[in-house]
Amino acid sequence: MKQLKKPTRKQKSEISRQKLKPNSWFVERDDGQLMVIVSKEKGQVRRLRWGA
Repeated sequence: MKQLKKPTRKQKSEISRQKLKPNSWFVERDDGQLMVIVSKEKGQVRRLRWGA
């Protein structure tokens, strides 16, 4: 697993578009098409497509 980071403003808006709370997630990886986020509480991993 890579270094987990707090989401940027642009990433937060994309996370909230997916009906998730952006403050509850860390960003593991983001390449512009796919963003991998990890839950702060449970460690659950989700993969989000940008613009999907």
